[in-house]
Amino acid sequence: MSAVASAIPSPPAKPTPGITLTTQVAGQSALLPAPLLALLVSLHRAVEPGRQARLAARLQRQAFFDQGGLPDFRADTAPIRAEDWKVAPLPAALLDRRVEITGPTDPKMVINALNSGAKVFMADFEDATAPTWRNLLAGQQSLIGAVRGDLQFTAPASGSKPAKHYTLRPYEERAVLIVRPRGWHLDEKHVLVDGQRLAGGLFDAAVFAYHNARTLMANDRGPYFYLPKLQSMEEAALWETALSHIEGMLGLPHGQIKVTVLIETLPAVFEMDEILHALRDRIVGLNCGRWDYIFSYLKTFRRHADKVLPERGQVTMTQPFLKAYSELLIQTCHRRGAHAMGGMAAQIPIGNDAAANEQAMARVRADKLREVTAGHDGTWVAHPALIPVAMAIFDEHMPGANQQQVLRQDVRVDRDQLIARPPGSISRAGFEGNVEVCVRYLAAWLDGNGCVPIHNLMEDAATAEISRSQLWQWLHTPGQQLDDGTAIDAALLDNTLVQLPARLGDRAALPGGGRVDEAIALLAELSRADELNDFLTLPAYARID
Repeated sequence: MSAVASAIPSPPAKPTPGITLTTQVAGQSALLPAPLLALLVSLHRAVEPGRQARLAARLQRQAFFDQGGLPDFRADTAPIRAEDWKVAPLPAALLDRRVEITGPTDPKMVINALNSGAKVFMADFEDATAPTWRNLLAGQQSLIGAVRGDLQFTAPASGSKPAKHYTLRPYEERAVLIVRPRGWHLDEKHVLVDGQRLAGGLFDAAVFAYHNARTLMANDRGPYFYLPKLQSMEEAALWETALSHIEGMLGLPHGQIKVTVLIETLPAVFEMDEILHALRDRIVGLNCGRWDYIFSYLKTFRRHADKVLPERGQVTMTQPFLKAYSELLIQTCHRRGAHAMGGMAAQIPIGNDAAANEQAMARVRADKLREVTAGHDGTWVAHPALIPVAMAIFDEHMPGANQQQVLRQDVRVDRDQLIARPPGSISRAGFEGNVEVCVRYLAAWLDGNGCVPIHNLMEDAATAEISRSQLWQWLHTPGQQLDDGTAIDAALLDNTLVQLPARLGDRAALPGGGRVDEAIALLAELSRADELNDFLTLPAYARID
């Protein structure tokens, strides 16, 4: 504790050289004091050249795929895959992760998630948070209060509902907190270092660690992070550089910061051993980020006519290419002493239809049974009501804290299995559903809400990206048709967009309803573009704040 405290210098008397904050909001100075700004400057200078090199490598890799190339296991890293080695021992707080809940970082969500009975809460600055400057700072403030244990929130009275006050349960009853910073591709436009935008993920991670590392370390709770959207071992090594730098600046022991990596890009599934190896002093597991993984498959093969996926509802984890991905992840993690985390159940309770709700819960139970019997050490849910459903499945079939002993030596997965296109079709409802999800999510995101319930599913940026990239690929791959024979073309898209406002009904009842027209125009623009935009959030980010 004293080492950490002594590592934080006294605030300088003049502004921190090299850094500019382009926006000012109330409370900002207290949250971003001069020593933290100095840390951000130092971190940017240490990491930014490598980040730009990695982003350039992504473009080169995608150009190779666009020309017909296929992802595969790397020849130059074969010794890493062949050798016997393990990651560092797992911390006690993360030995049992059987059910994790995820969500944004607003105070009500943070309190409810930490009180939910889940083993872990992943506070998400990436896919579930629209990165307005106010959202980011308020989210960090919520997490500071959560780590201190004094976070409170009062929901004002509304109609017949009285005001409701939320407080945290005792420390020992709360979920373990893990924070997901933004991916390498996302900038933080509100923070410039030497005239360049700071990486969003570095801002998220450094601010959280600066304010909370001492308390978390004293309680054997981290800091812990979930790292998103990695495509290669080099990108993992860049996070190692960044986190080691933060540890050094804050006086933390090397390896104090622990991470779990989401395997949610197609290139990364071919480098899981290598990613574990690059982060071996601090990594505790890999996670099947299924929704972003499907999006990455679509993006990787956007120019491959033989890899066009059927509509989203047919691309389930029982499809052979996804089953191969999850089983290879289990085998890889357990061989190396790391956790193999399962994927997200996006369902939310259907309160006004008991039969439909039971069908939804049956799908959740089947999904979680598949995961636990395959050997996963835990799983994700998006809504607190799903925690007891998933917990009951894992408690029955996983009596120990985890399943590290399940080595899955029976798994034999090759390149072709990991990229095999599943059979299926595209219905009119599937096409129209993609359009609606994109527009409704975009409208909410532009309005500052990054996590939106739509048709009894919790949609975030990852699920919206599936819908958006599918629309683009269907429109730009010749010969695509709906299952009724209708051509998928610009006319079909235009007609669907024209009819959408009537389908949506009262906009005032929708999150971000006032920005529906803007969302329709942006989706039309992105869908018609000659090139698939890498991420929906990049052009959308220019439209917020």
